[in-house]
Amino acid sequence: MGAIIRDAEDRLLLVRRGRPPGKGLWSIPGGRVEPGESDAEALARELREETGLTVRAVGLAGTVDRPGPGGVVYEIHDYLAEASGGTLRAGDDAEDVGWFTEDDLARLPLSPGLLDDLIGWKIIERPSGSSATG
Repeated sequence: MGAIIRDAEDRLLLVRRGRPPGKGLWSIPGGRVEPGESDAEALARELREETGLTVRAVGLAGTVDRPGPGGVVYEIHDYLAEASGGTLRAGDDAEDVGWFTEDDLARLPLSPGLLDDLIGWKIIERPSGSSATG
């Protein structure tokens, strides 16, 4: 699962992945749901570990299927979320973390499909200067 979070300046929170899959690419923060955890519990734990922020899910943004190693396909639920505290820092498997405007997304190496998903879910409009999918 992943979290789509905006700050007071309407920027999106992204992390640069520090491990495969997607090492070096920017994506929304998130991770795996552990056995016995709800999506909301996993979202709060993963975001604390990866970004240092305290967050809570406020609604489902969308679901995607992404290929994994060995032909497995992961079903990923991405949630709209709100941050309520903590100190932003790259932790766990994130190389970097930051807040980005919609136009910044056109210049970043994003995880495959992320830009199209955010546009399709009406989270963002197509950033100016963006012609390729990302």
